[in-house]
Amino acid sequence: MENRKITTKSVMNFLSNNAIIILILLLAFVVGCVTENFFKPANFKNLVVNVSPRFIIACGVSGCLITKGTDLSAGRQVGLSACLAAMMLQSVDYAARALPWMPDLPWFVALLVVILIMAVFGAINGCVIAFLKVPPFIATLGMQTIVYGLCSVVTGNDPLGGFKSSYSEVALGSLGPIPYLAIFAVAVGAYMLFLYNKTRHGKYMYAIGGNENAAQVAGVNVPATLIRIYVLASILYAIAGFLVGAKAGGASTATGFGYELEAIAACTIGGVSTNGGVGKVGGILIGVLVFEILKICLQFLRVDPAYTFIAQGLVIIVAVALDLRKYLGKK
Repeated sequence: MENRKITTKSVMNFLSNNAIIILILLLAFVVGCVTENFFKPANFKNLVVNVSPRFIIACGVSGCLITKGTDLSAGRQVGLSACLAAMMLQSVDYAARALPWMPDLPWFVALLVVILIMAVFGAINGCVIAFLKVPPFIATLGMQTIVYGLCSVVTGNDPLGGFKSSYSEVALGSLGPIPYLAIFAVAVGAYMLFLYNKTRHGKYMYAIGGNENAAQVAGVNVPATLIRIYVLASILYAIAGFLVGAKAGGASTATGFGYELEAIAACTIGGVSTNGGVGKVGGILIGVLVFEILKICLQFLRVDPAYTFIAQGLVIIVAVALDLRKYLGKK
């Protein structure tokens, strides 16, 4: 094998392609040096707990991006999932119970119900995009509004709380030093790794992202593959919403707001191209970690939350701009 020579051009390409990751890691190092407790185990555990549901959401969005689509309804689907789980898993003796007639359900039964309900929204997204040929941006933007409206109707715009202990334990408990949330994330990551790299569905997905017309000519059932991608995405949003509600100890129509943009940014930072055909599960995890590290750094620096949103917005713009630069460079 020939050894690749390190040239000035290759170094510059590496730095430009990974600029956001490098800058945020440098920021984390500086923050760790100038503040206390940043490198403490408690903060690391906090990072893992925050990253876990967002990684699951990003995995859902990634399939849409790889096929040159997107899913702007992700955040609202997470919010509706959290609210549905909350309504089913409130304590039976809670005075302000949303569904007083609901029997005492095990948390995993509620999770299955939420998954089935949200899969319907994913199927609708997939059918609209695959059969009606509505651009994913428009289709999922419409679904975002529909889901938010349904969530408002179902909850009456009232915040939900009073969860039973078994539901809260899903997010707050741990298996030894490993939080349950991390176990959910690892299980989802392992499944997605297998799905993307070892199955026919994964091959079809990358083929559609590379060239949809060529994939169709080669015998790929494009509509069926797209529907499966959006159904799987909604199932992952359901799982993430279930976990987000348990972690927060409550849910409302505001739950999940903006999560789709964070997921898209994390995917792009991690190498999932918005131009389709490219993306790895490991890269998605790196992107989510980097994005979450940025937020934790700003919190340790006591930056006003309003400026945190500005910083996140800038990261999203720069990440997509760098992705387009790589795409145009290859072209």
